[in-house]
Amino acid sequence: MTNDEVGARLRHVRLLHGLSQRALAKRAGVVNSTISLIESGQTNPSVGALKRILDAVPIGLAEFFSLTPERTEKAFYASEELVEIGKGRISYRQVGDTLFGRALQLLKERYEPGADTGRVPLVHDGEEGGIVLAGRLEVTVDDERRVLGPGDAYYFSSRRPHRFRCVGPNPCEVVSACTPPTF
Repeated sequence: MTNDEVGARLRHVRLLHGLSQRALAKRAGVVNSTISLIESGQTNPSVGALKRILDAVPIGLAEFFSLTPERTEKAFYASEELVEIGKGRISYRQVGDTLFGRALQLLKERYEPGADTGRVPLVHDGEEGGIVLAGRLEVTVDDERRVLGPGDAYYFSSRRPHRFRCVGPNPCEVVSACTPPTF
């Protein structure tokens, strides 16, 4: 997704919720110009920064990128049908094109070497867990840090500040779940 597409979506969502740029910036704890730069396509926020801004609306990343409130009864998905909701060096491929009416979000994640979710830890309602399929993933929850390899897993309350980072020379692949869908 291009900077212009992210900016146009953010503007649409902001206006849909009756917020000015200034009001959204204040709610999200960012400077006014940040919202303006994103909406004008002059900058593309990190996944963590975009999530913090969307939390102020409130709207999750998945809903932001799908914006199709149709419930689907589809049960099976081919690999090419997974919806990309990540950006840059982190890929989040979501099972299902919308989370409307769903209680669980399921992702296939891929982190390029050195990629991380940002210096500011993520915090949101719910629980999340995942299993590392390949590579090495450093997971920080509160003040506890672990490097997980293939077959290792994590599970915690998402209200605890957390961060993910790919360590080592190879990409890291993870299958994760979050409930309720908030990412």
